[in-house]
Amino acid sequence: MKTKAICLSLLLPFLLLSSPAFSQEKNEKETPKAVNVIYMIGDGMALPQVFATMLATGKDLAFMQFPYIGVVDTRSASNTITDSAAGGTALACDKKTKNGMVGMDVDTVAMPTVLDVLADQGKSTGIVVTCYSGHATPADFYAKVPKRSMYEDIAVQLAESDKVDVMIAGGRKHFVHRKDSVNLIERMEKELGWKVYDSLAEVDPNCQKYAVLAADGHMPVYPQRGEFLPDGVSMALKTLEKNENGFFLMVEGSQIDFACHAHDSVNMVDETVDFSNAVQVALDYAKEHDNTLVVVTADHETGGLTMIDPQGKYTNIAFHYSTGSHTCLPVMIYAYGPGAEQFTGWMQNNEVKAKILNACGIELQSVQTEKAREIAPVHGSFDSNREN
Repeated sequence: MKTKAICLSLLLPFLLLSSPAFSQEKNEKETPKAVNVIYMIGDGMALPQVFATMLATGKDLAFMQFPYIGVVDTRSASNTITDSAAGGTALACDKKTKNGMVGMDVDTVAMPTVLDVLADQGKSTGIVVTCYSGHATPADFYAKVPKRSMYEDIAVQLAESDKVDVMIAGGRKHFVHRKDSVNLIERMEKELGWKVYDSLAEVDPNCQKYAVLAADGHMPVYPQRGEFLPDGVSMALKTLEKNENGFFLMVEGSQIDFACHAHDSVNMVDETVDFSNAVQVALDYAKEHDNTLVVVTADHETGGLTMIDPQGKYTNIAFHYSTGSHTCLPVMIYAYGPGAEQFTGWMQNNEVKAKILNACGIELQSVQTEKAREIAPVHGSFDSNREN
């Protein structure tokens, strides 16, 4: 009996160590959480655009460095072929919505975005894009409107946002050339705590809340705009990393989509290279900061791009576009850093937010839907072919 007691006392620690409760606690302690998130969207960029650019340049792109890769279904709640408003809203939120809607569900109820949630967790947030600051994809992360064409309303929501700390983009006209004659930039600086700049070179490195509105409309095409996108990412990271609670940064290679709509293969390659360069900046940062998750995907494919060589040797490739609009082709998702292993297999676009929050140690169920703003519902249909 005494011998049995001794054996049990020796065995007890091993039984405790192997118990499910102990294992779960041990795994939670060992599993690193993402403190910083860099979420990057190549507008209109599916695998054909990436591989076509690799063939055209003869060079590897940053996407090849990601250890975890998956596939994203881009269909919206209203259309098999999404537009950027619905596609971006699904990527930012956890529900699919109708084409044309920004930050709202199908019932025009405003939804909290991943940026909203992480800002409420005390993280700094930023957005860097090469289009209008209020264009569909960037707006999807901070605005709540039933129609993506409400640019001036979106600009007001950005100006009044207490959740966006850095905006680097174009679209100055929606702040100063307005139907209501309000100089929104003046109001941002005098009343709302922003500093607004015309270029990256002007930014005060000590400024913690600023907007760089570097063009009246969209930014010029690459390479005319120079290294605006990768340099903007670098600048935003330097600002946002000062927050000890971490940060969330959304980056869009906006004009891959524009080039594919126009069937401009030269510009498509240039824009994809530029976006890849920005992705490399994010990857380099994550490799030096192991608490940083980088997620790269797209809102949809544009152009129905295929690569054709009539001789079948693929030494003289012609790019062929089957449409001037978007397609329903699934897109790729690439992930690096804490929680990156979640981003594999086939997923819906509205599942990405939960995966990012989970990587940060936040359960989606704990996030409450914010109160809907008083905006009239949308009536009628929206043509996804009309806008990018």
